[in-house]
Amino acid sequence: MKNLFASYWVGAFFLLILKGSAFAHFHAAPRSALGLENPFRPDDASAIRAGAALYAKNCASCHGEDAMGMGNVPTLARGPVQSVSDGELYWFIGKGAVQNGMPPSHLPARQRWQVVTFVKSLGAAPISPKSGQVAPRSHAQSEIQAPPPSAPFTDYRFEKPGEFHKIRAKDLPDPAMETSVGNGPEIVPRPAGAWPKVPEGFQVQLYATGLDNPRLIRSAPNGDVFLAESSSGKIRVFRGLTADGKPRQAEVFVAGMNRPYGIAFYPVGKDPKWVYVGNTDAVIRIPYRNGDLHASGRAQKIADLPSSSRGHWTRDLQFSLDGKKLFVAVGSASNIDDPDTTPREKNRADILVMNPEDGSDTRVYAYGIRNAGGGLAVNPVTGELWASVNERDALGDNLVPDYITRVREGGFYGWPWWYIGGHQDPRHPGKHPELKDKLIEPDVLLQPHNASLEMIFYEGKQFPAEYRGDIFAAQHGSWNRSVRTGYELIRVPLHQGQKASGDYEDFMTGFVVDDARVWGRPVGVTVAPDGSLLVTDDASNSIWRIRRLSGSG
Repeated sequence: MKNLFASYWVGAFFLLILKGSAFAHFHAAPRSALGLENPFRPDDASAIRAGAALYAKNCASCHGEDAMGMGNVPTLARGPVQSVSDGELYWFIGKGAVQNGMPPSHLPARQRWQVVTFVKSLGAAPISPKSGQVAPRSHAQSEIQAPPPSAPFTDYRFEKPGEFHKIRAKDLPDPAMETSVGNGPEIVPRPAGAWPKVPEGFQVQLYATGLDNPRLIRSAPNGDVFLAESSSGKIRVFRGLTADGKPRQAEVFVAGMNRPYGIAFYPVGKDPKWVYVGNTDAVIRIPYRNGDLHASGRAQKIADLPSSSRGHWTRDLQFSLDGKKLFVAVGSASNIDDPDTTPREKNRADILVMNPEDGSDTRVYAYGIRNAGGGLAVNPVTGELWASVNERDALGDNLVPDYITRVREGGFYGWPWWYIGGHQDPRHPGKHPELKDKLIEPDVLLQPHNASLEMIFYEGKQFPAEYRGDIFAAQHGSWNRSVRTGYELIRVPLHQGQKASGDYEDFMTGFVVDDARVWGRPVGVTVAPDGSLLVTDDASNSIWRIRRLSGSG
């Protein structure tokens, strides 16, 4: 791969700052690292600016432009990285962690120290990475010489609306840890003329823009649309639809949340009394009546959740159809840490279930699910719980497939010891042989490293009848692949309510510029009152609307 990888991974050292709660020896750093002296003062403005530029170019695609982290990548402004010495951080950048997909960095020492100086400055008065003047990667840097992928695997070059894919367990290759690569994208403004692509007979409109990290989106029973702006801690609400596909009204429903993500309305039905929110550290609820555009009362805490300062931070939630159960998805704190020996993995990589009224009787509903925090859904016909799951990294381009699946109570889905097809993760040889036969194979296997997030069942009436009951899911796109994949909205046919057959369709694509740059990253999806789809995009900070053209089909 291109030489950019060595410098790109100066940012990826943060992926594994998570081992242990005390950092006397950060990742077993030698004593000599403790004595390394940063040549730059903590308040050296020029070093901080240089480090910010390096961060923006090499790190922001994973950690976010605001350094708040994404997916399995933690925030940098607080937590463990702020409590270790500069020398330990510098040492770890150079050492890397190949097992988790992070090669050693070969940046010059001076630049590594500048990155360290910038990162440590985030704990005090952060300087936005945007302050660094960073030239976009040239076209020559972005050219791909890689051959076409071998079916059933694909990449962005071959994703287009209407294309179907089907991956089966027997298609999976052997692990290839030594070839695991880092290829996080550079987020760029939407190029002139670029627009999302959808199948013939559909059209994409820009519903809203200028948002702040728009993530999960969910429709209220009365048709209002609620949006989690996770970085700003706000829940927004949109109402109505103009002739050109814009909301008629937009308000901030509530602010001051702690990285909110999941949104659900309770009691289930047409007359909810509460909006439930999955903050990163707790389930809370806010008084609500149909039509409220602003919170009418103070939030109440229902249940504490495992801390998000390490690992996956999104917490989606759903109610069972009878309203008696509240499901909460909590992702892992790592890529591959063994829960047997890592206490912080307790009640993580699980879907929890609890009493909706007070969070009592909390227990594990299903386990071995590395991260379903990006998307839960309940089938409105069968009542089955479904999940959109991010699987583990660093086993090669084509392992391990992300997936969408029904979730069985008490079910085991593999992480971290096993994965699809009864394969043991080579990083845990011999562990838990008794679980091999309990491993449940997911309903639909997706491209590995797609980063599948929010999913919904289509209940609208605008799309053709054959779409009713089908799944739509946002694919955020990931970093651990030599040629990127994802960055799209997919459709999973359920064949008029029968069941998933394992195939899925590329439905909305067009967000990738080349193998270095992307301008859009789908996160959330919901059905608008008129039956169109609304899709959030946290790269362009927009919401897209997909509508069926009149007279089509």
